[in-house]
Amino acid sequence: MSSPVRGLVAALALLLLSGTITALRAQSLADVAKKEEERRKSLKESGKTYTNSDLHSVPPATATAASPAEPPKPATPTPDTDKDKKEAAKDKGPAKDKAYWSVRMKELQAQLDRDQTYADALQSRINQLTTDFVGRDDPAQRAVIGRDKQKAIDELNRLKQSIVSDKKAISDLEDEARRAGVPPGWLRS
Repeated sequence: MSSPVRGLVAALALLLLSGTITALRAQSLADVAKKEEERRKSLKESGKTYTNSDLHSVPPATATAASPAEPPKPATPTPDTDKDKKEAAKDKGPAKDKAYWSVRMKELQAQLDRDQTYADALQSRINQLTTDFVGRDDPAQRAVIGRDKQKAIDELNRLKQSIVSDKKAISDLEDEARRAGVPPGWLRS
């Protein structure tokens, strides 16, 4: 074989291999997307429903203010309120200490990071498919690439909504911690 023919054969082999690699990469991304969707479906919702009994009671406001000379009188607990406090303590579940808040924040942040990383990967995939689409002349190949690109765009849009809900969950946790009087450092560690 002559040198130009060898070069042409090598170029064709390289083109064939790059097409195979692209197809394999597309398949693995689709597999990853399916596995992630199955994993999310298998997660149990761990949200808690709050009722008025979960909230701390606030003493009613008095119409007359105490005079500055006399200090306010502390309320004397009645036997009924002691029982209510004990029952409320039983209903609270695990102690909400530093580890509790830290773990919850880390879980939410990890989910957000996963979703953002996956969204970045999907955006790269969409960019690659766009380049492949423009570079193809065969209508059949363009149709397949266009269909794959649309699937990736739909998944990216779904993922963007998930990222928004992840950020809202983090914000809600921060608000819940603030209302509970949790020091801000507990959420950062």
